[in-house]
Amino acid sequence: MDSPPPFPPFPPRFYRASMASMQQTHRRAAALFAALVSTSLFATPALAAKAERFVVIIQDKKVGHLNADTDDAGKTKIDFDIKNNGRGPTIKEEVSVNANGLPTAWSVSGATTFGSKVAENFALAGQAASWTDAAGPQTATVKEPSLYVAQSASPWSLGLYARALMKDSDQSIPALPGGTLKLTKGETLNVAGTGGPLAVTAYDLTGIDMDPQTVLLDAKGDMFGIASPGFLLVREGYEGEDKRLRGLAEKWEAERFGRLQQQFAHRYAKPVVIDNVRLFDPAKQALSGPVSVLVQDNKIAAIRAVGAKTAGAVTIDGEGGTLVPGLYEMHGHIGQNDAMLNVLAGITSVRDKGNRNDVLDTLITRIDKGEIAGPRITREGFIEGKSPYSSNNGILADSEDAAVKAVDWYADQKNAPGGGYWGIKIYNSINPEWVPAMIKRAHERGLKVTGHVPAFATTDQMLEAGYDEMTHINQFMLSWVLKPGEDTRQLLRLTALKRFEDFDLNDPKVAKTIDIMVKGKKAIDPTLEIHEMLTSNRDGHVPPGATDYIEHLPVGTRRGMLKAMVDVAGPADDKAYRAAFTKILGTVKLLHDKGVTILPGTDLGGSFMYHRELELYTQAGFTPAEVLKMATQGSADYLGQGTQLGSIAQGKLADFFLVAGDPTKDLKAIKSIRMVAKNGTFYYPPDAYPAFGVQPFATKPKVSGE
Repeated sequence: MDSPPPFPPFPPRFYRASMASMQQTHRRAAALFAALVSTSLFATPALAAKAERFVVIIQDKKVGHLNADTDDAGKTKIDFDIKNNGRGPTIKEEVSVNANGLPTAWSVSGATTFGSKVAENFALAGQAASWTDAAGPQTATVKEPSLYVAQSASPWSLGLYARALMKDSDQSIPALPGGTLKLTKGETLNVAGTGGPLAVTAYDLTGIDMDPQTVLLDAKGDMFGIASPGFLLVREGYEGEDKRLRGLAEKWEAERFGRLQQQFAHRYAKPVVIDNVRLFDPAKQALSGPVSVLVQDNKIAAIRAVGAKTAGAVTIDGEGGTLVPGLYEMHGHIGQNDAMLNVLAGITSVRDKGNRNDVLDTLITRIDKGEIAGPRITREGFIEGKSPYSSNNGILADSEDAAVKAVDWYADQKNAPGGGYWGIKIYNSINPEWVPAMIKRAHERGLKVTGHVPAFATTDQMLEAGYDEMTHINQFMLSWVLKPGEDTRQLLRLTALKRFEDFDLNDPKVAKTIDIMVKGKKAIDPTLEIHEMLTSNRDGHVPPGATDYIEHLPVGTRRGMLKAMVDVAGPADDKAYRAAFTKILGTVKLLHDKGVTILPGTDLGGSFMYHRELELYTQAGFTPAEVLKMATQGSADYLGQGTQLGSIAQGKLADFFLVAGDPTKDLKAIKSIRMVAKNGTFYYPPDAYPAFGVQPFATKPKVSGE
């Protein structure tokens, strides 16, 4: 799976890229969907004819364009196209505006990153607004200037959007279909390019997604670009500002999360007692009786009887709830904009399976210093081959020698933030002939090997070559249905899942692959939730995994989730994809029944999506207690961290979270978290979630002695 580009219809937190740099962009994806509608209450002069040209840069490589041509009547035609990692959106738009420069008609067509068709329309006549999107036709009466949050528009809309907010007296405007959007002015800077020197200003847009989206405007109010740590859309001719603008975006983002850390992180300079709780014990797969847990500094100092007193301690009343060890997200691509949300979801450890290495260095350093909130991070080094379909991340190799040297580079980083690299991850465009040498060197240097199945190779070949772990269930299964020579560097590695509709899991090919896994003591990281979304999300319907939390989220995030990921326009496609997910669950059950090590991860940024990931394993034959063990002590042991993490025991690090119910009976209990401790620092999600535009899921426990 890995790395859907950050564009329609993927709401930022939930359709994550496979790298931290891409994650930064996902967080702004909903903002890229925003387009302005309003009445003539704003006195904006008519637009002059102009041609705007933008380039899209990801990881220092141009991957797309945005062209916007406006005539002297104010009608704009937009061409937006991106191709990164073998896929991306292709969007066409037409926007007609009135004399005030505000849209009166707007159409969006094309295809999203994974091929889902787009056919969106908006119209404004007086106070009557109407639109049709994936959810069907809707109307609203506009009594004051309002901003329409679209599902699938291009980033060009942000320029219009920001100008409207600047003209509002309090720079705050109601949104359609709900919520309120706000604009905050940021830093002004000078940029240089072929168009001459310019002064541009950064503006933060809030109210659409869980984080602000930053748009850069020039002195005329025209859009100059959109910047994030790993992504840049910039006016043509100013590509030389790429690294500088992404660095500034990273700095602005870090400053925001630093403020949130100061506001919501509780580092008590005294002992902390969590009283009247039961502990989930992974070894027994059961809850303890009621106890009291004493934390001193960053460790669990004692587990005692309920009501045990410690002089001068902060006391958190657990009210008979359950303490669960911190969860492990085993397929992350983490950025600083994911970091606190993961902690608030009880995820205190993340295995990062491929990132921009320098960005991750900085992130881990900031987390370790306590400057921002974030989980413990275990690193894998991403190695990709150079091709027209490369994922622009980690280290790209163009020969076997270069690929082996990349392995050595990762092995040499013993002193890198986070303690160096646990292993390497091999990606789609690597030449399969290089893999044995890469694996040999990795194992010689003490690194584990995980990865995709490179194009034109098979799962069995990679396992027999020495993979320690397979990444993604589609990568594991596809060799059973692919034809020789088919290229999985593009969308075929996802769309070919339809071929499993009539596939028999009793086929000898299945038994052979699973037998290799068992005999070789291999592991697999299935990423079930992203596959559920791929096969099961439908236009206009709440995704099956989001029913418990979608109404808690900001309007742009909610709207973006009501869109299919792939093209399921025909009944046959709908049926085939749904059947494919049934076969996926059946395959995971076969692996589980054979005792194969299974590791839970999302490739989606963790947080709420991780809770659904765990829930899906109960559909594949796991008990809730087995799932919790896998997500705690099982993952800690797999990474070699089990003596310090994975369970709640005296002497271990203080990573755990509090819920009201019993998750061994109902796994949904982990979705309503009241308190989280990570390394002895305490967070209360009910207090912190509103800062992300999220309605809390639980109440804060009673805390005394602070």
